[in-house]
Amino acid sequence: MEKILSKAEIEALLNAVFEGRIEPEKELSKAEGAVATYDLVNSDAHKGFVPNLDIIYDSFIRYNRVNLSNRLRKSVEIKKIGARSYKFDDFLQTLPSPVCMGIFKIEPLKGAALISFDSTLVLSLVDSLLGGTGSAKVPVANRMFTSIEVRLMEKIVGDALQDLEKAWAPLYATHMNLLRMEMNPRLVNIVPPEYQIVTMTLKIQIDDVSGNMMFAVPFMTIDPIRDKLKTGMQFDLMAIDPQWSSRLSAEIMEAPMETSVEMGNATITLRELLDLAPGDTIMLDKACSSEMVVKVEGIPKYFGVPGIKHGNKAIQISKICDNRGQ
Repeated sequence: MEKILSKAEIEALLNAVFEGRIEPEKELSKAEGAVATYDLVNSDAHKGFVPNLDIIYDSFIRYNRVNLSNRLRKSVEIKKIGARSYKFDDFLQTLPSPVCMGIFKIEPLKGAALISFDSTLVLSLVDSLLGGTGSAKVPVANRMFTSIEVRLMEKIVGDALQDLEKAWAPLYATHMNLLRMEMNPRLVNIVPPEYQIVTMTLKIQIDDVSGNMMFAVPFMTIDPIRDKLKTGMQFDLMAIDPQWSSRLSAEIMEAPMETSVEMGNATITLRELLDLAPGDTIMLDKACSSEMVVKVEGIPKYFGVPGIKHGNKAIQISKICDNRGQ
């Protein structure tokens, strides 16, 4: 029986060629009878896999969960459902109806990307933004969203793109620019129909209501930074800000600290204290010419000699105090 590849296997093979994991010239030049094993079913391309791209979405989830909770004033949970690759035309056919979409540019990368929300999530978000309970009502079949609903969703999309920009920052500096909002998938053409895209579906839970948010990014957009994605070296920066230590040091250096100079000590009785009057003298246990203790936040740090500078009382540091008890 003649072996014929399925549609999914053909797409996986094309993805592998596009990503450079299979080179047709080398395959054709192999000696006759030599067979190379390639698992089309379990291949990375079939799964919509892009190295380390899921780490960006992990970071996005952390940012967006906080911002969305603050905007809605409700507890929001976001979880990854999974990534897949599609031909763009096939992807559009998977979108539910109605659907709210935002087309955005990942500058300076080429091409445009897409973010979509299903109707349940849209109605829940809109209701919460307007002060409601967030309980989504079943929409009328094929009813398009109103201009007010789209305008409110534009704010949600704007927040999401800011969070996505932060998530991309450790790997590649980008600016997420929202181009327009759209409800009809037929009017969306971020890439030609036969081009491959990779999607990431996120489940958003708002109290008892849940819905899906999906990102769709063309492979041609990611291709220029595939090497950075593969190495993953920059992703350590997501946990530690490289500028953090320098900013912290700068802030610490500007922190105010109380400094005091101890001229000496004296012991008096409570009766002597009560009998003190203007003009009385208290004898200290140190001569005025002896070194005095300089304390920083109450801790002895230096010894110094008292004097006058520019008409003000001053002390000249003579040595560092090694014994805090002095």
